[in-house]
Amino acid sequence: MYVIAVLKRKHAYDQNMQESKPITRLFSENGLKRNKTIELGSGPAHKLRSVLRAQTGDEITLFNAQDGEWRAVLDSIGKNKASATCQNQLRTPRPEPGPWLAFAPLKKDRLDQIVEKAVELGAERLIPVITARTENRRVKIERLYQQVIDAAEQCERLSVPLVDEPIPLSKLALVWPKDRTLFVGAERRDAKPLVSQAANTPPPHGILVGPEGGFEAQELDAVLKLTISTPVNLGPRILRAETAAIAALAVLQAQAGDWRN
Repeated sequence: MYVIAVLKRKHAYDQNMQESKPITRLFSENGLKRNKTIELGSGPAHKLRSVLRAQTGDEITLFNAQDGEWRAVLDSIGKNKASATCQNQLRTPRPEPGPWLAFAPLKKDRLDQIVEKAVELGAERLIPVITARTENRRVKIERLYQQVIDAAEQCERLSVPLVDEPIPLSKLALVWPKDRTLFVGAERRDAKPLVSQAANTPPPHGILVGPEGGFEAQELDAVLKLTISTPVNLGPRILRAETAAIAALAVLQAQAGDWRN
């Protein structure tokens, strides 16, 4: 009888949690505050109407880095637009610093994986760089940015990472701050492990991951001559480019305390 009573209480608790939780999170660039009505564009409207089958009166969550996270109620849902009114703040704004990721764009599915996982792992900025062996030289930034927003909505972060226009690798130093260490994946060079280098180098950090097949010797030499650069290896195995990017970000975030706090 005791077990049955406990299970009934747990079932009731789970039902209450499901009933009180808004059906989805949506990023909003508009300022969020109590009783303010927020206009949502065609993308969110389609998601609410066609994917989630939402109705007016349903609760959702709106968020951005400047205003935090807010519970809101849907006022209208049309084919190309929707609106919701903010009710109460669920989370206040807070800093979400993270590593930067510079990477050579890969072909579609593998590029999607890098972008999605980078957002989930807390990357603060994504910088596509064009190298001699880059597979994908026609990156659609609008599409990447929408993927970044989708991933941020799913993983419950407040901030949405910046996504840069692709630049040649030779121009990376022009956009990389001098106080942010650039760890360079140099798997075929004599380099110390990323774990030890990150432990001995104060943040902020970032990682540069090359294309499938790696950097050409000449361009890697040029990058490693930069004062901001530190060569690193990512372990005893040669990783595919998307695996290297994800693994490196996980190492940096573990070192920063993501899995300790």
